[in-house]
Amino acid sequence: MNLDFSQLGPYIPFLLQGIWITLKFVFVSILIGLILGTLLALCKITRHSILTWFANAYTSIFRGTPLILQLMIIFYAIPQLTGYDIPTFLAAILAFGLNSAAYVSEIIRAGIMAVDKGQVEAAEALGIPYRPMMLNIILPQAVKNILPALMNEFITLTKESAVVSTIGYLDLMRRAQIIGAQLYRNFEPLLVAGLIYWVMVVILTKLGSILERRLRASD
Repeated sequence: MNLDFSQLGPYIPFLLQGIWITLKFVFVSILIGLILGTLLALCKITRHSILTWFANAYTSIFRGTPLILQLMIIFYAIPQLTGYDIPTFLAAILAFGLNSAAYVSEIIRAGIMAVDKGQVEAAEALGIPYRPMMLNIILPQAVKNILPALMNEFITLTKESAVVSTIGYLDLMRRAQIIGAQLYRNFEPLLVAGLIYWVMVVILTKLGSILERRLRASD
């Protein structure tokens, strides 16, 4: 086997910088997906048919088309249609945040529907308004039920973040490609990048397990 990791030494700091770049983009995308996904989930269970139709149409579009296509449309179409030269970071968080929101909305909707209907009826009988009922009674219980699915979505998002390298965003994957092009050896930097991705996923999985145990213990 013709492997030589010694040449990677000078490039390791450059590669490791990609960890923070990747995590920053992933965390912002997760935040966008979580907020928008929660709003979409509430729209799906509301009695207003227009909001329900919009939320379902949104989910269908973003779940029914490839993520890389959505990224390319945002990165290339916005400058073409508006003349605004969108930064790679903004294009990345918009594409991943909007895409994640579609999946998160279904997860949260399922969690809300799984909460005992008797609690909703009891809250309505006590005269509790819809918004406080959702924020203080229904959603906290739904989160405990859907946390594993949410963590799985966030882990998937972390792995799929490598797609942003296609638009030149200097994430971990893109930096590994640059190193490979300079060394004319692609396997070694890609292998190291894969190891770093795996470590990040393992850490996120452990953190999710700890958070889940604490939520279960608080019952």
